[in-house]
Amino acid sequence: MDTIFKSPPGTVTLQPAQGVGDILETCYRLTGEALKSSGAATDQEILKALASVREGEARGEPLEYLETLARIQGHDEERIGPAILALGDAVASTMNPTPPSIPFAGKLIAPSAFYDSFEAMHKLAKALLAPVVFAEDTDAIGTASVNPIAAQLLGEEILQAVSRRFGIHPFITVARLDYEAWAFLCRKHFEL
Repeated sequence: MDTIFKSPPGTVTLQPAQGVGDILETCYRLTGEALKSSGAATDQEILKALASVREGEARGEPLEYLETLARIQGHDEERIGPAILALGDAVASTMNPTPPSIPFAGKLIAPSAFYDSFEAMHKLAKALLAPVVFAEDTDAIGTASVNPIAAQLLGEEILQAVSRRFGIHPFITVARLDYEAWAFLCRKHFEL
């Protein structure tokens, strides 16, 4: 099963269709728009969170937009999980279809073979803080995050990368995670 993701000899490493920075900016823009349209945050909170996330990115420390926003909104550590979940629910409510929540994702095995074969996707997943939660051959791949927009953008890039390499279109599942499962998976997948 590990060999299914191997590139044919002489194949170049595939990069995201856009640069990682461009995809991050798209994520920030779409997330901000979703937060505003759902009424989950004020313009001032959105801009302050965006500035903090960009500062973290400039330092090479990926920060999650919704986690940063929850802290800006004054949620203490004991309430940060439910606050982030509520923000993720608000963002998801603007999406069609609404990505489901998968509470068991923390128990899934990391798709090491997929990450090894698609290093650019691993780098993008780390930047978006949206782990690949499963990869069944190249037919079905799942992405998830506390921010469903980040997971969706990663899924779109994975679809393009797999299609370019193998000429197939995998079934991509986009899901939401609770804060605890997400934090665990980010440590496990990205060594954060």
